[in-house]
Amino acid sequence: MIEKKIYSKLKMFFRNEKEELHEPCFSKHEKLEIIKCLKSTYVSTKGKNTKKFEKKIKLTTRSKYSVATINATTGIFICLKTLGVKEGDEVLVPSLTFIGSVNPIAYCNATPHFVDLNNDLMDIDYDRLDHYLSSIVNFKNGKCYNKNTNKVIKAIIPVHLFGHPSNMRQCLSLAKKYQLKIVEDCAESFGSKYQGRHVGNFGSMGVISFNGNKIITTGGGGAIITNSKKLYSKINHICSTSKIVKNYRIFHNEIGYNFKMPSLNASLGLAQIQKLKNFIKKKRWLYKKYVKVLSDTNDYQIMKEPINTFSNYWLQTIVLNNKNKRSQKKIIKYLNKKGVGVRPPWQPIHTLKPYKKCPKMILKNTSKASASLIHLPSGANVGYSYKKVDT
Repeated sequence: MIEKKIYSKLKMFFRNEKEELHEPCFSKHEKLEIIKCLKSTYVSTKGKNTKKFEKKIKLTTRSKYSVATINATTGIFICLKTLGVKEGDEVLVPSLTFIGSVNPIAYCNATPHFVDLNNDLMDIDYDRLDHYLSSIVNFKNGKCYNKNTNKVIKAIIPVHLFGHPSNMRQCLSLAKKYQLKIVEDCAESFGSKYQGRHVGNFGSMGVISFNGNKIITTGGGGAIITNSKKLYSKINHICSTSKIVKNYRIFHNEIGYNFKMPSLNASLGLAQIQKLKNFIKKKRWLYKKYVKVLSDTNDYQIMKEPINTFSNYWLQTIVLNNKNKRSQKKIIKYLNKKGVGVRPPWQPIHTLKPYKKCPKMILKNTSKASASLIHLPSGANVGYSYKKVDT
């Protein structure tokens, strides 16, 4: 039985009786930063740590500007809104992603338009998407219209899935051809690079997540990065309730949002970001260990970073072959009973009730991936003693 074979290989490698899918790693450094923030009493967005953290994000991603937000979902919403996505527009987005990639489109009263993945890398199938768009698109007044819905296809959200960068060369080419704005979903890929450049620097903006299960965490939180001063000024303004201070009075010149990251969360991020390189090193080591421990079989493959990329390997992932796809549920159930915290990918969003009627291309590879992927324990502590992590 395949589930027993996998478990017998893993149990010799894991150091703990129970391994969670992705636990955060904390030490005394995080506690010290949080205590410093508490003592300052500036725990909200007025505190200095938010700006300090934004500066660290800029340095890490080598982007010109960053805005720390309360989460990545609000970050994507703000990006779309800033780019003018509105009711009557469609936004291309993969169906196999976290719902936080898609809900912001609905927040703008726009419509998600679901696109398929390629078979090997779980990236957008840009070649098939190009062929699909060429068959449904009309250009009018410099805009790309869906002939079937008569709506403008305004933007595309490439998702750097599981930490592995999307093919941004193809994405940029497609976006140019069809007059699309690009918002990169980098929620899972902090530290990942495409052709030597940090993801999020290719489109108009990129959005990172610092949720509790990400490679570094601020508890809840995210960030928008951009290289456009104009976009940065707009984003930072509306994320800060569109506030203007004049003669000690506070004014608001447009509808804004209270979406900036509090200083208390940023203090956790300041400690965590110092460990990013070490976390990535450990997660890439973990990938090699999984390949060594698990790869002596034709039953599945371990997902690896695409060519010309550098992945943070946020989630280590098994891809079952066709004959074992039916075993996915059995494998997941068995391993979790044995204390191995594995899980399937998200339910494809085009199958969820709020989005069933949205436009979509044929999603054959999305359905296949949903039935064949299994995420393995992927935290930076997996395979290491906790003592090592704290040094």
